[in-house]
Amino acid sequence: MKLLPCIFFACLALGQARELNQALTLAAGNKVELVNALAKVPAEQKKALEFLIRYMPERDLKSLKADFLTKNLHLAFQARKQFPWGKKISDHVFFNDVLPYAVLNEKREAWRADFKKRFTPIVKDKKTIEEAVNAITAVISKEVKVKYSTKRKKADQSPSESIELGLASCTGLSILLVDACRAVGIPARVAGTPAWTTKHGNHNWVEIFTPADGKWHFTEYYANKKGFDHSWFVADASQANAKSKFHSIYASSWKSTQQHFPLVWDMSITYVPGVNVTETYVKLGKGKDLAKLQCELRVDVFNKKGERAESDVTIVQGSASMGNGNSPKVTDDMNKFLTIPLKKGQLYHAIWKDPDTGVKNHVEFKTPNDKTWHQLSLKSQVPKAKK
Repeated sequence: MKLLPCIFFACLALGQARELNQALTLAAGNKVELVNALAKVPAEQKKALEFLIRYMPERDLKSLKADFLTKNLHLAFQARKQFPWGKKISDHVFFNDVLPYAVLNEKREAWRADFKKRFTPIVKDKKTIEEAVNAITAVISKEVKVKYSTKRKKADQSPSESIELGLASCTGLSILLVDACRAVGIPARVAGTPAWTTKHGNHNWVEIFTPADGKWHFTEYYANKKGFDHSWFVADASQANAKSKFHSIYASSWKSTQQHFPLVWDMSITYVPGVNVTETYVKLGKGKDLAKLQCELRVDVFNKKGERAESDVTIVQGSASMGNGNSPKVTDDMNKFLTIPLKKGQLYHAIWKDPDTGVKNHVEFKTPNDKTWHQLSLKSQVPKAKK
């Protein structure tokens, strides 16, 4: 019986060697670069590089150079030693969710040195991963000068493409945040759904691994002030369907899994591994009693230009306030709304401040009897100029 562990690890090593050889063969003419990289890295980094190569998509096996790979490794290991959370992260998590030079199918580029320089001063005094991530999300939009916009060139922008344009989709913003976290040794990955079950559209966000509890928690580029596991999309995510390919929630992975991360901008791409994490979000929603909402009100406010604008909104029924908050800004994701739970088939009033004039307006509306959500669009009441 004592021989069983030895046999297991011997088989594991043989399997990994076979995967590495298969990857090197697939690299074809670029094999020499990968072999050179393996020869150059320090002994303590060799297993990490072997891991990267074993699970590289074919496009990378045939194109990435030794210098690119060794510099990426050096900076990742440097961050692991530099920050207090580094020593608490297992090799498995470090290899899969800190070390990779890419998240999805974005253009491959050397972002790590720049991001390490940018975000080290921001997290250098932080003791925990949660403190560090909260510090990063508080400043990242100002640091990289990128805001959310549907006018971005493409969904899968790399960090430099988003920074150059100053605009990015939720996917582009998520890639920026993942890379910022990885640059300072924090395990991070993209999560998202190809399609909501509750409304049209899709969304991607970020998950962070915390070694203190050994779990993944979610956040966003525009993070909720309450911290991890709070967001405008929790109610929608809690109603995802794990049995449906298009209505599940996935998290990205570097290591191969039994499924891929669906890229809605190009569903023909299947080389990005994914993990189905739907049940985590369904359970979170149940824990917050979100499934009991009879009718979710989703509020938008628009200025005279027709752009989404932040405004203080209160929903009342008679003399009772049913909830209030700020509507989304123009830079917020298009699937984000101010959400307030109401009852079906009842009359309510929305009290809101006109974003252009500052004048308070009142609008009466009725929630539907046959839907679990209702969208309310409030528009600026600025009178049109006379001709």
